[in-house]
Amino acid sequence: MTDLIAPFTTGFALSAALIMAIGAQNLFVLRQGLRREHVGPVVLFCGASDALLITLGVSGVGAFLAGAPQMATALALGGAVFLGCYGLVALRRASTTETVTPMASEGQSLGRALAVTAGFTFFNPHVYLDTVLLMGAAGTAQPLEDRPVFVAGAALASFAWFTLLGFGARHLQPLFNRPSVWRALDFAVGIVMLALAVSLAASAFGSPT
Repeated sequence: MTDLIAPFTTGFALSAALIMAIGAQNLFVLRQGLRREHVGPVVLFCGASDALLITLGVSGVGAFLAGAPQMATALALGGAVFLGCYGLVALRRASTTETVTPMASEGQSLGRALAVTAGFTFFNPHVYLDTVLLMGAAGTAQPLEDRPVFVAGAALASFAWFTLLGFGARHLQPLFNRPSVWRALDFAVGIVMLALAVSLAASAFGSPT
């Protein structure tokens, strides 16, 4: 049992360090948590997706993607379009005077929420960089028998983080009862999304073919 602690802890710590950075996916989960809208399914989808991608990386898919620059370019362009559109929508929300309530009955459906979550997950090359490439490289450096334990630790960190982010956001709700704070959040989300979109587009056009 003692021999399993090291790979588990390594996977958990590395995954936690990578996933806690502010990014498009985290901001979306935070907003869903503040709205208390389909939080459980969104958190489960994000955690399961990370677990799948990390498993693929440790299984050797990361090495394959590293040798396929055309695929990385296509993902970057697709991600730039997706993030750019979402950023513009967020800025549009920030410019309105509409009050957002935690349990807004006019909120999006579960299917739409999961579709947007999938977009933030699979159209974002940074997700592949963190999970498939970086986590994959670290995982394959482990002895073969320790790799499942490494993946388990990494997946647990992902599930723990998204659970904390999604369900912990409700404790900020008193602050977000003020429409001006919601607009500030949407403005920040919009700026971050557009900045990421520009960064992805620049990397796509600058990548060798």
